[in-house]
Amino acid sequence: MDTPDLRRPEFYINRELSLLEFNRRVLAQAKDENMPLLERLRFICITSSNMDEFFEIRVAGLKQKAASESVQYGPDNLNPTEVLKRISHASHELVDEQYRVLNEVLFPLLAAEEIRFVKRGDWNREQAAWVRDFFQHELLPVLSPLGLDPAHPFPKILNKSLNFIVKLKGKDAFGRSSGMAVVQAPRALPRLIQLPAECGSGPKDYVFLSSIIHAHVDDLFPGMQVKGCYQFRVTRNSDLFVDEEEVEDLLRAVEGELPSRRYGEAVRLEAADNCPPEMTDFLLDQFGLGHDDLFIVNGPVNLNRLMNLPDMVDRPDLKFPSYVPGMPEPFTLSKDVFKIIRSGDVLLHHPFESFVPVIDFLRQAATDLNVLAIKQTLYRTGPESAVVDALVDAARAGKEVTVVVELRARFDEAANIALANRLQEAGAHVVYGVVGYKTHAKMILVVRREEGKLRHYVHLGTGNYHSRTARLYTDYGLLTCDADLGEDVHQVFLQLTSLGRGSRLKKLLQAPFTLHKGLIERIEREAEHAREGRPAHIIAKMNGLVEPKVIRALYTASRAGVEIDLLVRGICGLRPGVPGISDNIRVRSIVGRFLEHTRVNYFANGGDAEVYCSSADWMVRNLLNRVETAFPIENKQLQQRIIRELNYYLQDNMQAWELQSDGAYVRAAPGRAKPRSAQLILLAELAGVEVGP
Repeated sequence: MDTPDLRRPEFYINRELSLLEFNRRVLAQAKDENMPLLERLRFICITSSNMDEFFEIRVAGLKQKAASESVQYGPDNLNPTEVLKRISHASHELVDEQYRVLNEVLFPLLAAEEIRFVKRGDWNREQAAWVRDFFQHELLPVLSPLGLDPAHPFPKILNKSLNFIVKLKGKDAFGRSSGMAVVQAPRALPRLIQLPAECGSGPKDYVFLSSIIHAHVDDLFPGMQVKGCYQFRVTRNSDLFVDEEEVEDLLRAVEGELPSRRYGEAVRLEAADNCPPEMTDFLLDQFGLGHDDLFIVNGPVNLNRLMNLPDMVDRPDLKFPSYVPGMPEPFTLSKDVFKIIRSGDVLLHHPFESFVPVIDFLRQAATDLNVLAIKQTLYRTGPESAVVDALVDAARAGKEVTVVVELRARFDEAANIALANRLQEAGAHVVYGVVGYKTHAKMILVVRREEGKLRHYVHLGTGNYHSRTARLYTDYGLLTCDADLGEDVHQVFLQLTSLGRGSRLKKLLQAPFTLHKGLIERIEREAEHAREGRPAHIIAKMNGLVEPKVIRALYTASRAGVEIDLLVRGICGLRPGVPGISDNIRVRSIVGRFLEHTRVNYFANGGDAEVYCSSADWMVRNLLNRVETAFPIENKQLQQRIIRELNYYLQDNMQAWELQSDGAYVRAAPGRAKPRSAQLILLAELAGVEVGP
């Protein structure tokens, strides 16, 4: 058999276009009639938020490369300029569909449930009077309209803020007649305001802040005639730049860069569909953008602000049913976390199972007289964190507390700086990892004296120590006192906090040193098993897959006869089902109530199965440019449990999408088979609740 060149670009899917396909799958949830209505609205908002970050980071980076005339090609052989053209076409289609679903589907369905967004033209006399009073007392004092003339150039516009370009006629008190002004909406005010019942409004009638400003914009320009008022929003490059070769104090460097995020280079302009071309052309010129960067929208320019509506409306029948995460049996029989861990490894699967055991692990460590030290990595924790509270208590109690805080966790930099300062004030040792490598591993190490010896207790996870996302993201966590794993985690912490070469790890695979190589070796081992007629099967679940060497290894394994099932939630650069290349590879994406975040790797290994959980996706950044860990699940019972749960996802026919060889995704359908949702099965098994989709 001839060996094909597995580097050929037609075997790879562009990562940015794959990410847009993921956003299409998220948007599809808003169209799904099986979803509760307010959750469908929430999915519209999630799509909008995803697109914001896509432009702030991915498109911004491509624009910088295109501007420098970079000829850098990815595995798909597309240069930055070509990718930008394709992104513009696909993202315009997606945004148009987003607003169509909102206006033609969701708003009418919400109105039928008496949840209404009352337009200006539909206000009754009482509502109009209340709005005028609200404008005069709540809005007018904080608005600062900015006339445009030689003494007042176009103002700096904050990233993703709501603004209005106003067309004027007449002269002001000083005889100026520039004809245009900008009104910036205060960010502190909600974008959605509930009308009171005494106005003759329904119990859930709302008006948009933009409608109120539109209705009374004349009051901002006394003596002049407003000829038009049009909302717009600009998206800017939000990636922080820190010169890691020159920086001496990483915290101060990141802190100093944060303000620049608000006023980075413009990458996208959104404007209302009633904005005339001469006004959009003027705005594009001000921001240095082209027509491909302009998005004309039929509705609010920032749909993210609708995200609060489900929480404002007391309609549980229009939301996902509530549930209480399950508590693993050992934690219902004993309160002593250390005793529980000593009696056997504990596997937690959030959000189906509670995050409380992890909190209790830290809280008990903080107060236990036999605990000498606690070490932990923190990537994202949230503003009010029980995890951080426990670490602060431990430090104040005199424990040796060491925390590796990743300051460059995107969009959480300010929060992480604040928690780092809080921990230091409590007496904890805070370090910021390794310059040039984000610390993305999720680890806790507790050192406890028992019977005159030191024992290591460890938590290793696939997700962040964030109690809110533990209710929204699927993640695995392992609590263990395995001596080898404990020593490995200890060695990784030594790498992160001190200088010198780390020791060889016994069980952990660690990026950027052994994880990439270890994955490829295991994939190649499966190929050898297949050639020799032994059991060969790979199941891998992750958020993204683009690393070219890993993809080539998977192609080679497929050609050798290995059955490969990939569960890739988001970006996938691998092209399945290509004859002679990836015939044996299947790729599925699960999009549902919970964000699929677990990273799990199963290798049949000729009948002696290996299962790893990991903090790392199969991306270049994770495998080569970050500190990550993959940890083995060695307990056979826990191995079988993970394999069984992976099969739930492979059999899902309600929330699964199957990647085709052309890069498109097709939604799986039950047909005549019994409907199966992995997330619902896990809710029933682990939380003990039967809930609908």
